[in-house]
Amino acid sequence: MSDFTVVLAQIKPKLGCVSDNLALIEERIRLAVAGKADLVVFPELALTGYFLKDLVPEVARRLDSPEILRLVELSRQISIAVGFVEVTDDYRFFNSALYLEDGAIRHLHRKVYLPTYGLFDEQRYLARGERFRAFDTKLGRMGLLVCEDMWHLSASYILALDGATTLICLSSSPGRGTEGDSLGSADAWQQLTSTTALFLNCRVLYCNRVGYEDGINFWGGSEYVAPSGASLSRGKLLEEDSVTATVDEGVLRRERIFSPMLRDENLFVTMQELRRIERERGL
Repeated sequence: MSDFTVVLAQIKPKLGCVSDNLALIEERIRLAVAGKADLVVFPELALTGYFLKDLVPEVARRLDSPEILRLVELSRQISIAVGFVEVTDDYRFFNSALYLEDGAIRHLHRKVYLPTYGLFDEQRYLARGERFRAFDTKLGRMGLLVCEDMWHLSASYILALDGATTLICLSSSPGRGTEGDSLGSADAWQQLTSTTALFLNCRVLYCNRVGYEDGINFWGGSEYVAPSGASLSRGKLLEEDSVTATVDEGVLRRERIFSPMLRDENLFVTMQELRRIERERGL
């Protein structure tokens, strides 16, 4: 594989305004193409906004909807990762992420872990996804996560063992808790992305939104984290931004030679112990 350039589009979607958000997404795609980027990543639910509640059925789109087909067509110019509310033929609604490339849907991920604590109430309105799968792209083997998914260690672990060398996390994380001059949620996410990259020898592309909804502020801070755990590019806090980063294949190679943790993972032992726990705890 070779190096590639990614743009993390740290945008401010409008709640429930699909057409406005599509226009905003198209404009960021145009700028990324003009900048000769290979991949542009948008936040969780970029097409709809986050705190949708009863708006979910209204803003949900099928995979063959005009809006999704438009984005698929734009992927002939640049690879795209984007979040939206998906509706299926049996009228289930998912917090979904798409990876689009060369005029096709390369991968669809449905958010598995729907938070229902604090500010969050996703399980009331949305169905849960049921799998994590890595997938091949012309930029290498990838894994998609949607926000809360990344807070469950098994999700990133499964994707890494499935061969993903780049983890893409689409996020709508509200700003919560301050300590001195720092933002608690930003600190927590930065520790998470760094630790995930370090332990799995993976690159992490984290794209978080900004703006206000229902008095809640989203903090941004999108970043590219190298396999060493170092943050190499990071977006502004609390305002729109565009983070451009060059993903260096040589860095991945060197890190996996220097610190081959993933190579030394013992999947046999892991599976054996998980089966034992399932048996003994009656899960």
